[in-house]
Amino acid sequence: MAGHSKWSNIKRKKEKTDAQKAKAFTKVTREIIVATKAGGGDPEANFQLRLAIQKAKAVNMPNDNINRAIKRGLGSSEADQYEEIIYEGYGAAGVAFLVHTLTDNRNRTASEMRYIFSRNNGNLGETGCVAWIFDQKGVITLLKEKVDLDEEKLFELALEAGAEDLRDEDEYYEIITGLSELEQVRNYLEGKLPIEEAELAYLPKNTITVTPEEGESLLKLVEALEEHDDVQNVYANFEIAEEN
Repeated sequence: MAGHSKWSNIKRKKEKTDAQKAKAFTKVTREIIVATKAGGGDPEANFQLRLAIQKAKAVNMPNDNINRAIKRGLGSSEADQYEEIIYEGYGAAGVAFLVHTLTDNRNRTASEMRYIFSRNNGNLGETGCVAWIFDQKGVITLLKEKVDLDEEKLFELALEAGAEDLRDEDEYYEIITGLSELEQVRNYLEGKLPIEEAELAYLPKNTITVTPEEGESLLKLVEALEEHDDVQNVYANFEIAEEN
């Protein structure tokens, strides 16, 4: 939307410049372990694991680390019993937040999420308080500078693959799919397009436009949540109005 800046794009640019490999490795290791426990250690037969491995490679995790994480997932160590929990809450200006975590101690994580929200002009809510604002979708990300097709041709290809929509997000295109169609669409487009990332994500049905001052407060909350080791992804429904 002209005159607005989506915080997800700000986040992507930040991730490119921040040297936070150790934290990124910790988060993706958990994803690999959980995916392996859920569906086995063969990425060809386990799409969730395949997505996790792709994330690991995107942050330059060495193959040895990836293989060790898979072995941990195939084992029965009590230390690797992670639970997936979605926390819901509000930030400044009534912005809705969904926080996807993988934790081995739900009481500790809940307490720390509550603290982070309260320290950043927000509050942790009850289960279900904002989930209705989001739809879970498949998202395939393409870096514009690597895409040879114009937007119309790209949209046609995406629909041909079974996607629902194509979104223009500044430096990126995002191809949106249904949950069960992500694997099919990704497989169809692989080799035809330079895919940066494919993932399941929670997308807001509508967004709130906030002032730059409110946006600054909200971005501090986003960053504080993302810094937490148990947090895998943060989703929110705001756009920042650009200053005139």
